[in-house]
Amino acid sequence: MFSRAATFPIVTPGRTSRNLRTSSASGPAAVLPDLGSSATALRVRIKERISAVDAARGTSVSPFLIDAFNRQHNYLRISLTERCNLRCFYCMPSEGIELSPPEHILSDDEVIRLAALFVKSGVTKIRLTGGEPTVRKGIVDIVGRLNELRKLGLESIGMTTNGIALHRKLPALVQNGLTHLNISLDTLDPFKFEIMTRRMGHDAVLRSLHTALESRELQSVKLNVVVVKGLNDHEVPDFVEMTKDSRLSVRFIEFMPFTGNKWDKAKMVPSSELLTRIRERYPAARKGSDELNDTARSYIIPGHAGSFGFISSMSDHFCGSCNRLRLTADGQIKVCLFDAKEISLRDQMRSGMSDGALLDTIGRAVMGKKEKHAGMEDIDVVTNRPMILIGGVHRLSASRSIRRWPSTRVFDLIPTSCATPAVVRCFSTTVATGNSSGTASPNTPTPRLTHIDDSGHASMVDVAHKDPTSRAATASGRITIPKIAYELVTGESIVDEGDGRLTDAQAASVRKARAKGDVLTVAQLAGIMGCKRTAELIPLCHPLQLSHISVTLHPEVAYEDRPAADASTADARALAQGTRSDIGLRLFAARPVYSIVCRATVSCEGKTGVEMEALTAVSVGLLTVWDMLKAVAGREMAIGEIMVTRKEGGASGSFVRAAAHL
Repeated sequence: MFSRAATFPIVTPGRTSRNLRTSSASGPAAVLPDLGSSATALRVRIKERISAVDAARGTSVSPFLIDAFNRQHNYLRISLTERCNLRCFYCMPSEGIELSPPEHILSDDEVIRLAALFVKSGVTKIRLTGGEPTVRKGIVDIVGRLNELRKLGLESIGMTTNGIALHRKLPALVQNGLTHLNISLDTLDPFKFEIMTRRMGHDAVLRSLHTALESRELQSVKLNVVVVKGLNDHEVPDFVEMTKDSRLSVRFIEFMPFTGNKWDKAKMVPSSELLTRIRERYPAARKGSDELNDTARSYIIPGHAGSFGFISSMSDHFCGSCNRLRLTADGQIKVCLFDAKEISLRDQMRSGMSDGALLDTIGRAVMGKKEKHAGMEDIDVVTNRPMILIGGVHRLSASRSIRRWPSTRVFDLIPTSCATPAVVRCFSTTVATGNSSGTASPNTPTPRLTHIDDSGHASMVDVAHKDPTSRAATASGRITIPKIAYELVTGESIVDEGDGRLTDAQAASVRKARAKGDVLTVAQLAGIMGCKRTAELIPLCHPLQLSHISVTLHPEVAYEDRPAADASTADARALAQGTRSDIGLRLFAARPVYSIVCRATVSCEGKTGVEMEALTAVSVGLLTVWDMLKAVAGREMAIGEIMVTRKEGGASGSFVRAAAHL
């Protein structure tokens, strides 16, 4: 054990020893400097908090975990994987990330060896992160092995998770020693959830949260909410309301800059502003007590079972009391979330280095920790890792990548249960496949919206990396029309305008319709022209060099059965049960249904499909029919059943709609 009033020499290879001295908790009171400036007052508060931390921790932290500013580091965050089953825009760059090769990821034994070394040196709290830690194979066993370190001084094992795959694993994790749980959920709106995460799964997260709150063994359940202006900041009071009846701590996190997340100061909502909004709804909200080294400033509302707080990394950083170190999934020690500098413990372990030598390396890294991170507009987002890779070095390995998963906006969401993947251009079914050592990831294709960028604005899909291939698509649709319109189009049994069988108004309508010309020919030409101009009509479609367009329209008459006017209900029911008597046959009369069916087939050699071109041709063709016949049938026509019936080519493959009756 070390005396906190003692001087500790830290000897590392290739350099002279350094002395660290901390103020004695029992020594004489220091003379406080002039508090005339807010900066001086802040420094004093920081020193007082550090002194309180020192007094609370006593002599249990090794000098190797004390930095040049006398901060003791007793909290280790371990990333278990770079993989994740969500694609949150503030964490994952829109262009995707390159995953570390499997052999670069720390094995279970390496994770436990380093964890034990840190615990022996004074770490009392370990938190498992990712990526998403629950997709790591053997996560339950890893927690169990970490739990064995309690005999060395470990006091708590926490985990930060998105909750997607947590529900079924949580009981076993708690049984094996998990004590603290943080779940990330940025919105209570399932549609907006898909915007922010580029995935579905809102219900799964809520189910995991409910399970966690019901667990009596968990000492703490917290909900992390990243707040982005104009996207979810109006939901803050609703999150606070969740603390009324549950022992939940909701923590609002300021939007932070990382590589690839297109951080913008204008998107960040300062915690002070959020607190003002909350107090408008909950004027009784007051400051709660904060734990030592806690990143969040906590608040409570009288009568509420839980609490809420703010992690103000940007507007009001807490660097002066930071006690955190990070171990990435590929074995790098990272002393600050916003500092790009890293040192590989993995390479030293695998070269046969002893625990003592590893501790020297850790000491060098800790001693290099800065007093505070850069200002919000000066943080390194070029050489530092994206958030998801705090865990993994950004490498160019095409075979091990998580590809781009563009974000969405609420008004563009389509229920995927009724969508066929690869049918329309607005869906992408590309998924990350393959497993790294010790990890597992979902590999079930899920349709995703692709025409929205990370900021929630409309964006054309980038197809520059694709090679041109043969593409083709067929679409069809139908417009139902009354008999008079059908006869006008086909020339079958149409009455003469002056034979007295039409009213004057009907005769005038027929003359007007005929004056527009051949309905089917005009509609065919309109469909072809509309097809060519799809990119002008549909804003985010790519302009394509079409090689062939075929548009056809043909009239159809179908007959549907309906009960005759004089048929009783009982008789109709008898017929429905299968009777074929003469009486039964007379109960139903066949009613003709007149319509015009439009089909369009389009092909090209291009980088993207032609489904939209085929659908546009059909839509414009049918709209033209409506325009040509509206004089005689404007109130009775209906357009419907527009669909893609066949698709050929493209990465998603070909298909034929099995139930296409058109």
